[in-house]
Amino acid sequence: MPADTVSVTGWGRTAPTAARLVRPRTYEEAAAAVRECGARGGIARGLGRAYGDAAQNAGGAVLDMTGLDRIHAIDVGGGTVLCDAGVSLHRLMQVLLPLGWFVPVTPGTRYVTVGGAIGADIHGKNHHVSGSFARHVLSFELLTADGEIRTVGSGTPLFDATAGGMGLTGVILTATVRLQPVETALMSVDTERAVDLDDLMARLTATDHRYRYSVAWIDLLARGARTGRSVLTRGDHAPLDSLPPRARRHPLAFRTSQLPAAPAFVPEGLLGRTTVGLFNELWYRKAPRARTGELQRIPAFFHPLDGVPHWNRVYGRGGFVQYQFVVGHGREETLRRIVRRISERRCPSFLAVLKRFGEGDPGWLSFPVPGWTLALDIPANLPGLGAFLDELDEEVADAGGRVYLAKDARLRPELLAAMYPRLGAFRALRQELDPRGVFTSDLSRRLGL
Repeated sequence: MPADTVSVTGWGRTAPTAARLVRPRTYEEAAAAVRECGARGGIARGLGRAYGDAAQNAGGAVLDMTGLDRIHAIDVGGGTVLCDAGVSLHRLMQVLLPLGWFVPVTPGTRYVTVGGAIGADIHGKNHHVSGSFARHVLSFELLTADGEIRTVGSGTPLFDATAGGMGLTGVILTATVRLQPVETALMSVDTERAVDLDDLMARLTATDHRYRYSVAWIDLLARGARTGRSVLTRGDHAPLDSLPPRARRHPLAFRTSQLPAAPAFVPEGLLGRTTVGLFNELWYRKAPRARTGELQRIPAFFHPLDGVPHWNRVYGRGGFVQYQFVVGHGREETLRRIVRRISERRCPSFLAVLKRFGEGDPGWLSFPVPGWTLALDIPANLPGLGAFLDELDEEVADAGGRVYLAKDARLRPELLAAMYPRLGAFRALRQELDPRGVFTSDLSRRLGL
């Protein structure tokens, strides 16, 4: 197996560290890579879309699992797929959509692997209906620290520790996933404006049950009476009879498009308050006050940023922090207060989204709990950002909420147990399964996972 010492970083590009990058092509090579990790251990990595340091391992090994990317079997009648962990959601969409099936959960990018989707227990715009990704996983094969390959079924402690466990229980090799049936590759989308945060939350609370997918973009630079003004976008897979005649010829065709890649060098400060404020104003005003039944392609609805390769470069060499938290129902005042604080501080974020979560998921370190989740991107070089986010962390923890580990790059470890009540069980199982600490990452060392 080739092994190169390289600089590895998360999608936010904030804290690169050097590691030996190993690229297994077979399960046997993956097992050998785990045996040969060395004193600093190893961690599996997919397509590098974790924003923080979850798939980094300074001075140790990082296992690039994208070489294990076979789709083994598709049950077209039953709606399941058995595939390697290195298969991307993009590839699954290419293969499954023409057969009338869609992935059960997708985040804001389709360039994540199935193994990464389980390890981060990803969620999407349909969490209030469908839950997170691991809820749709029937079983997976896990390469553990002792070199064994275990078949792990849902509802078992090892499954619940691995779902959201950030790769720290072992290397996922294959997974069997239950799929979502669809009639077309188009979405029927309703769009409306909300004048402020309270208006937005009222609309979501009253009518979210009518939609499979729901998300709101928030203008976090708006202040005063406009604080939290938003564009709410909701929809579902379009049925065949809703398509115009021309589109019915190839209703399940999966078509994507790409713009030119973001440049390798972007001047620092390009996404400052003035620039982002102008963008936010234009984005809000161009949105319709109310529009129903618009047909959109799947990439446009779910993954608009995937059309711009290397879009993470637009934040400059300093990178960016993606901050995502959730607070439960009944804690709306905490959400209001945090949105006001972000707006008053003039944090230049043009990628800020609010969603509602449904029932929590069984993973011990899974992020979603019933309530409200806000995610925003902030340039990492914003003065005083670290101290400000520390204060927000404390508000979130005091409200019984948590931050998303797959996006975190700077949480203080003393807050972790308050945010994740099953942390003790996770640590105990990990100690039993991996007493030598073979599976290690920059995230696990920083937080004491």
